[in-house]
This record gives sequence, structure tokens and C-alpha cells, in this order.
Amino acid sequence: MELSAHFELVPAWHAIQAQLRRTVGESTYEIWLAPLEPQSLRANVLMLKAPTATQAWVAKRFGHILERDARDVLGSEVRVAFAGADDARRASPSQSLPPQSPVASLNPRYSFDQFIIGEGNRLAHAAALAVAELPGQAYNPLFIHAPPGLGKTHLLHAIGNYILAFGGGAVVRYTTVEAFTNHFIAALGSRSLEQFKRAYRDADALLIDDVQFLASKARTEEEFFHTFNALYETGRQLVVTCDRLPSQLAGVEERLQERFQSGLVADIRPPDFATRVAILRKRAALDRVPLADPTVLEVIAERVTNNVRVLEGALIRIVAYHSLARKPIDVALATTVLDGMYPSSLSTSLSAADVQATVASYYELPVSDLVSSSREARIAWPRQVAIYLTREFTDGSLTRIGAAFGGRSHATVLHAVKRVAQRLSADQQAATDVTAISDQIRTGQGDRRY
Repeated sequence: MELSAHFELVPAWHAIQAQLRRTVGESTYEIWLAPLEPQSLRANVLMLKAPTATQAWVAKRFGHILERDARDVLGSEVRVAFAGADDARRASPSQSLPPQSPVASLNPRYSFDQFIIGEGNRLAHAAALAVAELPGQAYNPLFIHAPPGLGKTHLLHAIGNYILAFGGGAVVRYTTVEAFTNHFIAALGSRSLEQFKRAYRDADALLIDDVQFLASKARTEEEFFHTFNALYETGRQLVVTCDRLPSQLAGVEERLQERFQSGLVADIRPPDFATRVAILRKRAALDRVPLADPTVLEVIAERVTNNVRVLEGALIRIVAYHSLARKPIDVALATTVLDGMYPSSLSTSLSAADVQATVASYYELPVSDLVSSSREARIAWPRQVAIYLTREFTDGSLTRIGAAFGGRSHATVLHAVKRVAQRLSADQQAATDVTAISDQIRTGQGDRRY
């Protein structure tokens, strides 16, 4: 296999990027792997270009991961190499150490223009735009929370890019808690704390991703607290993202939780079907994807429901198959690819009883409890989850669903659906549980013993 044309290399690289994000996590990916650029794919060698300062470190630390994920997408014969680099094993000791840069780069593709607004993210988008237009004056701090893959990092980068473009020379610092921690540890070891402090405290806007990772890092948390105060007291803008609410940050001091809650807390909820299609349409236009049938986007949106990153990853995977197999991007190709990765969530044979069995097994309850009149908390919540998922995975009316749950009224069913939707936006554990149950239903792994 030889892929030399740029239009073939780009979609393949996008598919590899999506795989890398899942492998190493968002924070590590953004710091070390996002700057990589594909140069060529010839004779089964994928040639990459990395920033000179980090090339040796990335090759040494992530070379095997890059090659493994590239092979998952392109085939088992593919090797990864870096343009203009000798074998990473020949790097000198000083070259093999990661640079202690205080900030990560902003991704220019993450802009407000490229962010699709829906009911689930309208507040967060409006708040982010207000902060970008009036740093330090609109909402300070701005705390954006959501489960992974719903657009927190996109908004964070969009704020930074907007301020850089229209902020009249304002200084923007973007980093992750992981990078902040590594920089702090390096500063302690090299006795350069003052330089470390200046790197963050001279910013007009400090943007920090994934603050949940501050938990149980006492010394880093202490320094972060003082950095926060120094910026806040001088009217400088702070924006942080997190996968949970401030009050749910176990292992983070109460005084820092209070700081996070002192401004605006904005959540992002999973996108509805129309928003998912709009996201895919925007991505397809941005990447100039040659769709043979626009219905493909609706097919993807029906399969992938809870994660924007996975949603875009599905499109990228289909484009990669299109380039490698020389087949048009139509419903047949999309279905073939999706069946192997994201099995259809709806089945003609799926019933309320199937959903009840899966939910009951997950919460270690008999199905009889779910259809009983008991109002015990240990039963009431699983019952509401089962009703919510029955509404999502079957085509039953509210009345039919109510009948399947012990003869409950359509109003009770509607209340349960709304109650679960509200809790999912505020309770990370609940969101994790429902996602896990949904995955079991989609893949047919639910336990049918009860």
C-alpha cells in the first residue's frame, strides 16, 4: 500500500489522531501529540514532523504508541518515523528530557465559528464568548464542566484564540493541570519558582484544562490557589474546565472549591440529534469530505449520541475507509464501518423488558423492583434510569412505557425522563453509570438473567 496524495493522507491521519486521543487521554494528547504533522505515507512508512524542541522526547516516549495506533488504522505493516530525525534511541540524554514549557499551544481550529450551538451547550457558549469579549469583566472565574468529549476544551481554546485576535495584545496562557504540575515540580527542582510564578501571573487571561486532576496534589494545589488569587485580585480573567461540579471535587480543598463557585458555573450536556448532525456537517465542510450521500451524517448521529469527540471520530474513520478502500462515502460504507465500532442502538427486537433486565443487572436488583410501587431511593433511581433508557432505545409511547413499569401514567414517565436528564448534567457518577448501561444495551451485553 502506498498513499502519497495529500487528500488520502489527511483523513488517515485524522483517524490516527482520534485513536491517539482515546489511548493517551486528552491532556497528554494536547501537550505532546497535537503538534505532530503528517508529511508522507510511502512504502509503509508514515513520516511525521514534530517541533524541534520536543521531537526526541515524543519519539522516545510515544513512538511505540504512535506506531501501534497507526497500524490499527492503516494496517500491520506500517512503521512511524520522524522527518529529519535519526533514530530516537541515538538522542542525547539532554534531548530525551521533556521541555519545561509553562504553556501548551492553542489549537487554531478551536474557534467560536467552528463551535456548533445547541440546547445542551448554549449557556456555556454564551458565557465563553462574553469572557472572550470582556476578559476580567464578564464572568470571573468561568468554570465550565461536562463529561469528556462534549466541547470544554474547544471553548477554552476558542476563548484564547479570540482574545489573541481581538484583545489588543493581551497575554493569554493556556495550560492543563498536568502541565502546570510538571512545570511546578521542575521549578522546585531547579530553584526557579519566581520564574514559574511570572509565567502564569503575568497573564491577562489564564485558561486551565482538567482541574479535577488537582485532587490529592497538596503542594501543586497550594501554588494553584495562590496563582488564582494573584490573578483574580488584579482583575485578570480565569477560565477552568472540569469533568464535574466544584462541589464534587473530592480531594480538592474547600477554599479552592469556593473560588471556583464564586463566578459562573456553566455546564455542557450531550447534544441532541439535530445538533449532532450539524456538528458532523460542519466538520465535513471543514475537511472537505466528499459525501456521496448526505444521509451518512444522520446515520452516524443516530449511532453516536453522548460524545462529540467520538462522533467526529466516527466520521473520520469512515473517511479513512473511503480513502483506503476506494469506495464512495454512502450509507452502505458508513453502516459497514459503524457496525464494527458503534453497533446500532436500536433493534427491532429490543423491548422495555430488555432495558429493564440490563438496568436491573447493573444495579443488582430484580426486575420486579423496577415495576413495583416502592419509593425507596435504592429502587427509585434505577427505575427512573430504566424508564429514561426505555424512552431512548425503544419506539414505545409514554403510555406504553408506563404500562411496562407497573401501570404508571404518561406524566410519571415524562417526569422520570426529565429527572434523569437533569441529574446527568450535574452528577458525574450518574452520567458514567447511564453511559455504561447504554453501552451494554447497544452491544447486547446486558445480563438477561432476571
